Amino acid sequence: MLLAILLQAVSEGAGLGILGAGIGAGLVALGAGLGIGRIGGSAMESIARQPEASGRIQTAMIIASALIEGVTLFGVVVCLLIAIA
Repeated sequence: MLLAILLQAVSEGAGLGILGAGIGAGLVALGAGLGIGRIGGSAMESIARQPEASGRIQTAMIIASALIEGVTLFGVVVCLLIAIA
């Protein structure tokens, strides 16, 4: 339903829709970069405090980063669909 409303708004004002899609894609990428950077920093701090748990920490960090990347890809695809329609 929300996607249909957004697509209708884009068809009425194509310039603003493309601008909004570009800003949305940029915000998605910015949020993902900040999130993954924060995960990496926290993981390095945790490994420095407990080197014996580095394997488990690294595994959890990689899984969390992959989930963030998945959400980012979804957000960028939605923004591109809005820009194309």
